[in-house]
Amino acid sequence: MKLYSYSITLLLSSLIFSATGFAKDITGPYFGQTPPDETPEVFAPGIVSKEHRDWTGRFTPDMTEYYFTRNNREARTSTQLMFKLIDGKWHEIELPAGVGGAFSADGMKMYSGRTYRDRIGEQWSEPKSIGKAFKSIPIMVISVSDKGMYVFDEREVKGTIRYSRLIDGKREAPKAFGKQINSGKWTAHPFVAPDESYIIWDSEREGGYGKTDLYVSFQLENGIWSDAINLGDKINTPGPDTGAVVSPDGKYLFFNRKFSEDDSDIMWVDAKVIDDLRPKR
Repeated sequence: MKLYSYSITLLLSSLIFSATGFAKDITGPYFGQTPPDETPEVFAPGIVSKEHRDWTGRFTPDMTEYYFTRNNREARTSTQLMFKLIDGKWHEIELPAGVGGAFSADGMKMYSGRTYRDRIGEQWSEPKSIGKAFKSIPIMVISVSDKGMYVFDEREVKGTIRYSRLIDGKREAPKAFGKQINSGKWTAHPFVAPDESYIIWDSEREGGYGKTDLYVSFQLENGIWSDAINLGDKINTPGPDTGAVVSPDGKYLFFNRKFSEDDSDIMWVDAKVIDDLRPKR
């Protein structure tokens, strides 16, 4: 079986130079960053978020690896990167194209589009199909709940978000969510909560604050999904706000904010902004 190893050139050692020119070690949870409150902040500026178009990443469930994408529009390159915690310090590692994505609850599977990889020690297997039922679906982003439900978008003119549950150990055929979620000019980049209590996605629709806003829908007691709720003007701006992901510990919401054609950063904010919108029983 072909494996993709971590033994790839280290782009950085554990030493990153500060603005004063002195070297400092990157240690601690979230790269040693001070946690944000309910006002979004750029995540790890100069470490993760740099001068290029950085796209929202994901931590592994044990919080020891962080995978994300950096797009350099000037050089016309797209690079898959991982920060890995080694002996208490974070190291930046360049990955082969296609490595990265969502993780299973135990961290042993990595999902990307219509494929997944198995974790074997410190390596990932070659990509495998998630199933014949998904072969013809052009998936951009897939998210997986702890119960194994797939939630994914379908790349088309308007975008469609679909789901597929595991029922008695069998994978059901993909189904589209209702108009609560699939409405507007554009619908994409879903994230499903580990317990399936909510879904966050981005959409361009009437009543928003900008070109693309982040919305949340909560699963109610009867299994029905609530109407879409805009995450508000603290999260959404006149420009595109996209690609929401919640950290494995449930503490922070990460998303992508585009400041200009050549610059977008990864933002983070206290996940309380989601709970504040949760319908009261």
